[in-house]
Amino acid sequence: MATSRSAKKRVRQNETRRQKNRAVSSRFKTAIKRFEDAIESKNAAQAKTQLAEVSSLLDKAARGNVIHRNKAAREKSHLQRAMNRLAPAAK
Repeated sequence: MATSRSAKKRVRQNETRRQKNRAVSSRFKTAIKRFEDAIESKNAAQAKTQLAEVSSLLDKAARGNVIHRNKAAREKSHLQRAMNRLAPAAK
């Protein structure tokens, strides 16, 4: 266990950051699941709104260094391709 004051402070900071990162990750993972449910039910209108929400959450996570920006771009690309397969005309 940490013994110096600075090490104890670092432990507190790490725990706070871990909790914030988990909350952000949980939000975008849940949004991705909602988008995938909309795709599975072939609901193009709902999927389109969910895609916009997921894209925003992924960008925010990347901006906050919760995930790497390339991962955010890769996930958004993957989800956009799923959307395009569902309804090519609904771009």
